[in-house]
Amino acid sequence: MLEFDPSADIHALRSTFSDIKSVVDVDSLTAEIARLSEEAGAPDLWDDVDKAQKVTSALSHRQTELKRVTEVEQRLDDVEVLVGLAQEMEDEESAEEARREITDLEKVISQLEVQTLLDGEYDDRGAVVTIRSGAGGDDATDFAEMLMRMYLRWAERHKYSVKVMDTSFAEGAGIKSATFEVDAPYAYGTLSVEAGTHRLARISPFGSADKRQTSFAAVEVIPVMEEAQEVDIPEGDIRVDVFRSSGPGGQSVNTTDSAVRLTHLPTGIVVSMQNEKSQIQNRAAAMRVLQTRLMLLQKEEEAAKKKELAGTITASWGDQMRSYFLYGQQLVKDLRTGHEVGNPAVVFDGDLDGFIAAGIRWRKRKDDD
Repeated sequence: MLEFDPSADIHALRSTFSDIKSVVDVDSLTAEIARLSEEAGAPDLWDDVDKAQKVTSALSHRQTELKRVTEVEQRLDDVEVLVGLAQEMEDEESAEEARREITDLEKVISQLEVQTLLDGEYDDRGAVVTIRSGAGGDDATDFAEMLMRMYLRWAERHKYSVKVMDTSFAEGAGIKSATFEVDAPYAYGTLSVEAGTHRLARISPFGSADKRQTSFAAVEVIPVMEEAQEVDIPEGDIRVDVFRSSGPGGQSVNTTDSAVRLTHLPTGIVVSMQNEKSQIQNRAAAMRVLQTRLMLLQKEEEAAKKKELAGTITASWGDQMRSYFLYGQQLVKDLRTGHEVGNPAVVFDGDLDGFIAAGIRWRKRKDDD
C-alpha cells in the first residue's frame, strides 16, 4: 500500500498563496494590464518614443507579475491531480514526482510571499546597481568583478533583463566600478537589501607567501526613475566631462568621445555612462541616475533630521553587511540577518535568494519595530 498523503502540505501552500493573491490584488492587476494594453495598441503610440517605452515597460512588468501568480495557481491544481493519480494507482513514481513538485512550489511560494513585503515607495521599480571596489588593491578590484558577475548570474537565473551601463576597468585585475540596470518588477525592492559594504577574506592570488588578504567593495542600489523632475539641478552645479569608452586595461573600444561623466559639484556625486551609442544618450542616462541619487539623498537627509528631532538613534546599514570567507571555513555570512551558506561557490554563481529573502524579512521587522 502506498503511504503518500501530502494533503496537509498542499492545504498550507494554498492558504499562503491565497494571502499572496489578496495582497497582489489580481483583479486590479488585470484591469491595469487591460488599460496599458489599450494604450500600447494606440496607432500614434510611438509618436512619443519616451512615453511609448514607459507604457510598454509598465505593461511588460504587470504581465510578468500576473503570469507568476497564475502559473503558481495552475501548478497547485496540477499537483493535486498528480497526487490523486498516484494514490489511486498506487504509483510510487508519480508520488515521487509530486513530492518534488511540492518541494519546488514551497520555494516559489516563499519567494512570492517575500515579494508581498515589498511595499516601499519605489519597491516595484527596476533597479540601477553600482559596484565600487574599496580597500584591498588588486584583491578589491577582483572582488568587485566577482560581485558584478554574482548579480548578473542572479538576474540570469530569474530571466531578468540586464543592461550594463558603465564599466571602469582596473589597471590590474578586475574593475574599479560598474553600473548596470535590472529591468524587472520589484527589482529595486528586492536588490535594495544588497546595498552596503561587502567584505572578502581569502588567501590572495596576487600576493606572496600565502598571505591572507581582506578586501572590500561597496554596492549601491537605486530605483529606476524614468521621470526625475523632482530634483532641479542648476547647470552651474554640474561639470560635464566627455571621453572615449574603453575596455580592459585601458584599451579604447570607441573612436569618438561618446562617454560622459557628470560631477555634481555641491555633493561630489559622480555618474559615468559609456555604453550607449551616442554622447547625447549617455548624457541623458547619466542625468537620470544623478537626479535619482540626489532625490534619494534629499529624502535620506529629511528622514535623518526627523529621527534626530525625535531623539531616536538607529544603526545604519553600515560597513561589512556581508562577509565572504574563501579560506579555512569557506563561508558566506550576512551580519545583519545571520543567514549563512557554507558553499561560497554557489553564492558567487548567483544563488542569492536565501540572502535576499532573509534581508527583506529583517528590514520589515526593523520597520515595524
